[in-house]
Amino acid sequence: MSTSEPEATSNTPDAASPHPEVDAALADLAEGEKTWADLALADRRTLLDKVHDLTVQYAADWVDAAVAIKGLDPKSPLVGEEWMSGPYPLATGTAALSASLAKLEAGTSPLDGATFGTAPGGRTTVKVLPLNIFDKLLLSGFSADVWLQPGIDRATAQRDAGLAQRDPSRTQGIGVVLGAGNITSIAPLDTLYELIAHNRVVALKLNPITDRLLPVLTRVLEPLISIGAVRLLTGGAEVGTYLVHHDLVDHVHMTGSALTHDAIVFGTGEEGARRKAANEPMLGKAISSELGGVSPTIVLPGEWSRADIKFQAEHIATQRLHNGGYNCVAAQAVVVSSEWKQRDEFVAALKDALDTAPDRPAYYPGSDSRVAGATASFPTAARLGENGGRVLVTDLEPGAYAPLLQTEYFAPVLGVIDLPHAGAAFAQRAADLVNEDFIGTLGVNIVAAPQTIREMGAEFDSLLESLQYGTIAVNAWTGVGYLTATATWGAFPGHTLNDVQSGIGVVHNALLIDRPERTVVRGPFRPSPRSILNREMSISPKPPWFVTNRTAATTGRLLTGFAGAPSWTRLPAIFASALRG
Repeated sequence: MSTSEPEATSNTPDAASPHPEVDAALADLAEGEKTWADLALADRRTLLDKVHDLTVQYAADWVDAAVAIKGLDPKSPLVGEEWMSGPYPLATGTAALSASLAKLEAGTSPLDGATFGTAPGGRTTVKVLPLNIFDKLLLSGFSADVWLQPGIDRATAQRDAGLAQRDPSRTQGIGVVLGAGNITSIAPLDTLYELIAHNRVVALKLNPITDRLLPVLTRVLEPLISIGAVRLLTGGAEVGTYLVHHDLVDHVHMTGSALTHDAIVFGTGEEGARRKAANEPMLGKAISSELGGVSPTIVLPGEWSRADIKFQAEHIATQRLHNGGYNCVAAQAVVVSSEWKQRDEFVAALKDALDTAPDRPAYYPGSDSRVAGATASFPTAARLGENGGRVLVTDLEPGAYAPLLQTEYFAPVLGVIDLPHAGAAFAQRAADLVNEDFIGTLGVNIVAAPQTIREMGAEFDSLLESLQYGTIAVNAWTGVGYLTATATWGAFPGHTLNDVQSGIGVVHNALLIDRPERTVVRGPFRPSPRSILNREMSISPKPPWFVTNRTAATTGRLLTGFAGAPSWTRLPAIFASALRG
């Protein structure tokens, strides 16, 4: 028997390693997994509640860091985006996850008391918004339902809800989360989903763009860091590559582009292409992902007032320009009927909304080159905004718009696609187009007057069923699905590693629903008071996430405070701010 020491490897903390901080973090997590496995549901819920409270406590610091990252004017209403897509969804997400654990702790299902329904194809649905009186008041007229995969009935859904927390002592090793560089709540939300839904301790590597968030996320996640369940890492691609291939890592979750996904799974260059074609992954562990794509907005023709046209133009401009256009689910192509008699008026209003929306820095790397690529593909496109940094592509000949549907520009680029159909034929052709010709399946928006929806009847339900997207928003933006903690967020199921599209798996899903298929969000076609005058059951004014909302920063701050401690006494200030928006 040899008496020499075993050979050290680059995956052990004491080895001569290019990234010893990664080795140390993973060694800590290997020990932390034992601690996590021993924690009862009540103890886990206590940790979530602490993270919830710290999120609200340090929310202003979080927003300040995000404002600095994105170069926003601290006094701009656009700061509201950072409240509502940063600390707010983490506060609501931790609260909803804690409530699910409380039900499991009591021996019931997270879906105990849920409202179930049905959808086309014999599907079962679960109401995930509104869930209480505060939801009904603060998001009046908005709703969301999770459609379960075909064959999952109510009893099965209730039995299986809870996912890995149904057997909390059975942990699943160490998961890596590769954080996103755009929306600041993505990384911590994905971390919580790995920890709770999959029962894995987590190494979270921040995207270098968001390194300024490290101090505040360290404070917010401290309860989980202190027990060894979470470790935060920074660094570039070389750190990420080392991390995901580490022997101690059991699973990887990433948010980003399909190109990055393929580089991780198959490698790069000719050898990577060969591996992908042969479906021979070089990554020796499972990976889940949320990868974006080209998101469409389908506009169903109808009889709209001038106010309707202006509002919906601002709505679609928001779908593109929120966060500067750097969203995985930003609308990139608007599908309209060339036979719609109000088509030209609507496109003119859309152009005006894009042109006059508040300007902001192009903070995301590569934005200018992607805009230049779009204008090279579409030389007649309009350059809009104060600095001409926004692109609107219109009046394309059939077949000329392929680059718009197959290239995720991840920049303020929007196109209008005309289809020569009307009525039900338009709806069907639009569905075929977005299912077959658009890359990605993350989210699709539908804008339609209530009268149009009523007239379509069952054909409208069939339209929803036919759209193979993870989130469908009707008279709302799919971003509302992202902000709804109890909704699911991810691609339509069925993608594979070598044809990943918008990714594999879901996140958020605070009710811990097993085998979801999609989330369908609905909102009011008109804001209050026009909604009330037109007999829509909604008192919501212009939503605070609109890029044209003048009080978004104040409303976002107040909503985050409310998420920290819901109270009737907080509502008047929120309503007053929202109504001034």
